[in-house]
Amino acid sequence: MQMLLSSSSSSTFSYALVAALALCCLSAVAAQPQRGLPQPRANSFDANAVILKQNFDSNPDGSYQYNYETSNGIRADEAGYLKNPGSQIEAQVMQGSYSYTGPDGIVYTITYIADENGFRAEGAHIPTPPPVARPAGGPGRFFK
Repeated sequence: MQMLLSSSSSSTFSYALVAALALCCLSAVAAQPQRGLPQPRANSFDANAVILKQNFDSNPDGSYQYNYETSNGIRADEAGYLKNPGSQIEAQVMQGSYSYTGPDGIVYTITYIADENGFRAEGAHIPTPPPVARPAGGPGRFFK
């Protein structure tokens, strides 16, 4: 028995086959270990970490806050709200902090804020740029 396919159903089948093949390839790539940070070993402290505390509160006005803590010392908290709602200068504000123990045994803490001025993070281990020196001629150098 011979099955005849019209050209439109044949091209639809071809597109579906190509899409399925692409999805399989992407799945294989995504399943590879991520580069950068080493994966926790099955017998390590991090691999066996559990969530000790977790809270999330969402309010009708869109504001929220959450926090969590894990058994391996990771902690995070964040609060967010809409600043100047309904105005031309409306902005979403999110601020919080997180901390973790690095491979060197030191607890690293990062505090951050994200608002209409962008994302800003601070931490004792985050490098900061040196101060910019003023030109030798002072502010009146180019203007009288």
